[in-house]
Order: sequence, then C-alpha cells, then structure tokens
Amino acid sequence: MKKDFYEMTYILNPVLEDEKLSELVGHINKLIEDNNGEIVDVDEWGVKKLAYDIDKKSTGYYVNLYFKAPAEAIGMIERNLRIHDDVMRYLTLKYDSKMMRHYELRAKGELPLFFEEEAEEKVEEED
Repeated sequence: MKKDFYEMTYILNPVLEDEKLSELVGHINKLIEDNNGEIVDVDEWGVKKLAYDIDKKSTGYYVNLYFKAPAEAIGMIERNLRIHDDVMRYLTLKYDSKMMRHYELRAKGELPLFFEEEAEEKVEEED
C-alpha cells in the first residue's frame, strides 16, 4: 500500500490542562498509527494568539505534525478531528515532490538562504 507524506497543523482548546493536552496529542498520533500511518515528527508550538476569535477564544494550542499514511486514512483521521470537541481547527497538506525536497533540505539544515542574501545586498547598495 502506497503511503504519501502529509503535514497536519491543528489547534487545540487552550484551556485544557497540560496532562489533557498531551493525552489528546497522543490520541491523535495513535489515530494516525491505527489507520496504517507512521509519525515522522511532532512539533508542539504551544499556546499562540489566533488571528480571529474561535468559539470566543483568542488563543489556541498549536501542534504541527508530519506523517506518512495511505490516502484512504486521511478521511477517517479528519472525520475524528472534526467531531472532537477540543480540536478547534485543523489543516492537512499532502506533500508533492517540491515540498518534500524543501522538507528534506530543512531537516538537514541545508536550506538555501535566498532572503538573507538579498537583505545583505540591499544593505551594501545603500552604503
């Protein structure tokens, strides 16, 4: 069975206790693994301010997750996220070859610094 590479970012209710938050993150990871997926990386960003209020909340607990899973599993995973009361929002991205190359370069720390070079050139031109 072919497994594609995905990135999922989801926002959890920020008023949950730390124990409940880690339990919920573990539940979502297990949900992916139960649907023939494998977790590559979990990055918990913590509580961040939202761009707009969601359910009268101005902050949310952000989690960014990278995983491999068959395409059929995504519907089941998203359905479970949609019906869970403590998941405020989620977004799942399927990586294509360009996005995968960017992810691999970033993981190795070999990502080109285009924008920093441009900023240095502007400073030199102004002098």
